[in-house]
Amino acid sequence: MESFSTQKVEGIEIREMTLAHSPDSDDAFMFYALATRKIPTENLSFIHTLEDIQSLNQKACEGVFDVTAVSFHAYAYIAAQYLLLPCGASFGDRYGPIVVARGNLGAADLKRRRVAIPGKMTSAYLALMLYEPEVETVVIPFDRILNAVSEGEADAGVVIHEGQLTYGLQGFNKIVDLGEWWHQETALPLPLGGNVIRRALGPELIQRASRVLRASIRYSLSHREEALAYAMQFARGLDALTADKFVAMYVNHWTLDYGEQGRQAVQMFLDRAFEKGLLPQRVLAEFVENNEPANSRPSP
Repeated sequence: MESFSTQKVEGIEIREMTLAHSPDSDDAFMFYALATRKIPTENLSFIHTLEDIQSLNQKACEGVFDVTAVSFHAYAYIAAQYLLLPCGASFGDRYGPIVVARGNLGAADLKRRRVAIPGKMTSAYLALMLYEPEVETVVIPFDRILNAVSEGEADAGVVIHEGQLTYGLQGFNKIVDLGEWWHQETALPLPLGGNVIRRALGPELIQRASRVLRASIRYSLSHREEALAYAMQFARGLDALTADKFVAMYVNHWTLDYGEQGRQAVQMFLDRAFEKGLLPQRVLAEFVENNEPANSRPSP
């Protein structure tokens, strides 16, 4: 077992853990209670790092952080080092990343077109390839994708985050909502991102961290107004109403607990990607199991 960073505060040993997530309003909402010390942390001290999802995916492959947000696509490459936490996931329940374009480009016109994507390890990219594998992709930072399409760098773009709510205001047309398409195909929500924890931390520490992170999400959902006010600083220009809508899309009952349907969706996403030749090997989605008393668990 590797050595861990600890410190003593008033005689109590405090274990430091690195926690990485994106600088987005939904993640900020999720970790509000933890970042502002609203909840007990079971003698854990979390060192927060904020980076875009593409960077987090890459660093997860290197095992940089104890706990990190990742795309479910990226999980396929880190499953040997990380377990999925049973909380913290973002699902698109009949909505998700949206393929957009200028003009009248339709779904049938996507073949062999140049499509801007936010990263090769994102779930948005994997969903696009499941939908239409015969596209040419170009990686563009997520916040530049609409500009890239406008400037002719790409024929279409896959928008994520707030762009899913604002693309129409900027004169773009929807070709396909990948979350809607996935639901039509599977009757399941589209798995987008989750939180993972390093296996090397060991069962006791993993369980402690899982309980604390779950408590942070539960606190925010129970104190929505104050958590949303905190998250607004990460909302990239959205008004409060739109930011609230965006947070509700990705921090909800799925985030507290995948449930059987959520776990099934993750496994199906990975299985279909493997079957289509988009992953090098079949991957089993392995989760940290809850160890809370039954009466403390959220209702489905």
